[in-house]
Amino acid sequence: MNPDKGLIAVARGLAPADLILKNARIVNTFTGEIESGNIAIFGGRIAGIGDYTEAKQIIDMGGSFAAPGFIDGHTHIESSMLDIGQYARAVIPHGTLGVVTDLHEIANVAGVPGIDYILDSARRFPFDLFLMAPSCVPATHLENAGAAIGPDEISKLVKKRECIGLGEVMNFPGVLFGDDALLAKIDYAAGKAVDGHAPGLKGRDLNAYISAGIASDHESVTLAEAREKLAKGMHIMIREGSSEKNLEALLPLVTDKTWPRCMFVVDDRSANDLLRDGDIDAVVRKAVRLGLDPVRAIQLATINPARYFHLEGLGAIAPGYLANIVVFDSLQDIRPLLVFYRGILVAEDGNALFETSSRSKKLRETVKVKPFNLVALKMPFSGGQCAVIQIVPGQIITRKKMEKASVDKGVISSDTSRDILKLAVVERHHATGNIGLGLVNGLGLKKGAIASSVAHDSHNIVAAGVSDADIFAAVQEIIRMGGGIAVAMEGKIIGSLPLPVAGLLSDQPLEHVAAKLEGLEKEAHNLGCTLAAPFATLSFLALPVIPELRLTDKGLVDVLKFKLVSLKGN
Repeated sequence: MNPDKGLIAVARGLAPADLILKNARIVNTFTGEIESGNIAIFGGRIAGIGDYTEAKQIIDMGGSFAAPGFIDGHTHIESSMLDIGQYARAVIPHGTLGVVTDLHEIANVAGVPGIDYILDSARRFPFDLFLMAPSCVPATHLENAGAAIGPDEISKLVKKRECIGLGEVMNFPGVLFGDDALLAKIDYAAGKAVDGHAPGLKGRDLNAYISAGIASDHESVTLAEAREKLAKGMHIMIREGSSEKNLEALLPLVTDKTWPRCMFVVDDRSANDLLRDGDIDAVVRKAVRLGLDPVRAIQLATINPARYFHLEGLGAIAPGYLANIVVFDSLQDIRPLLVFYRGILVAEDGNALFETSSRSKKLRETVKVKPFNLVALKMPFSGGQCAVIQIVPGQIITRKKMEKASVDKGVISSDTSRDILKLAVVERHHATGNIGLGLVNGLGLKKGAIASSVAHDSHNIVAAGVSDADIFAAVQEIIRMGGGIAVAMEGKIIGSLPLPVAGLLSDQPLEHVAAKLEGLEKEAHNLGCTLAAPFATLSFLALPVIPELRLTDKGLVDVLKFKLVSLKGN
């Protein structure tokens, strides 16, 4: 930060501030205390806190609380299905003024041009988007993605002004086995934060993973797992997203001794959850409801991520810090009333006060599928037991389950009586004709099919259903739309949402996307689905870096063995 003579003069009381927030109760994230005073702001920064009275504008807070703007330390904005302007409109009124993302969803589809599209667009909006260069594009060699980002690209990305580190290193086997290209990526990020992604890793393997320079993890699902990672020096990101619910299990990790190395993140949050419940503020509220001290909860969403990521001027209300401020009335139920970005009021009472209209024509027509027919969805099988992907409710991990297959005339069929459904992943980037076929347990569908071109991380088309005809219809609808999500029954489409930007993002307003998604979720529930977020859960069934069993366009993946396996699981 360069010294500013004007800011110094205002701080000394020798010149008027641009803005004074009068009679505020200020959350001090350094001391954990609440202070009373006036906040003097000049040139987008905080000059001081005290008895300042001279300013071009004075707003009386009337005793409301003021806290630093929230920082989401790990999220995939693409999971909102919103183009960047509507995403900004969704999260800024909830107090999120700092977003840390690796953009590896859009990078898996469009490579560096996809990253540049988001970064260029985000500069128009009143929040800070910080890039963690995506370390794993594609996530593994076990799937086909739309692009690849190697060490040379990483060496350039880490030099971008928005880049603050290296994104989650999902390919933990690559680290353990000393993959040269992956280690080169980590080396290029030297001096910056390097995020981890190590579900279930422990003992010597965890030691080896951390020794490569990886400093954080957001994949802990049990308290014991998080405690081991924290004890070995990792910063623990406590995740509470739309389909990943870890807050309640991990909150006991936060104590007077450990809290400085913990932070809240959402990872993935849908448009309807953003609209209905909020963003990182919703995690803070839930943590308070679960018994965490409100000021401590705010610290985990402000100063802690700011310190971990070395975000100068963020995370506190203090002299010289950026005037990113959230105002609310109750510590027990934190709901932002006013949101200031660099001293400018950008949201009030949940409404954005900035322009968000955007109809970009970039990154269209990214769905390229080799034509296929119903025969391609048949699963020949001689009989006996086969491997089934078992969904774990509220988590993105899965279990490998061996079940006797339902076989009719030499091919496997869905068995709704045991909730075992057919699952397909159709390659959509290079028209290879690849179609991975498997079985899934835990969706609950009694009829019909659901499909999506949002399928982490390579974002091929993933579909699950009771009949081949419905799976086929849903996939064909996604191809027709150029990406999106769809629900089919009796061979017909009963609902769909186009996602024309990279097959991931809508070009429509937040409310439209949220309403359509909510409607599609209701349709899925009407077909028997028992999951709260069926499409979010479906999107993770193709992610071959989360244990235990997944399906990609290349086939069934045993993540623990890190290899493709047959339907018999071997």
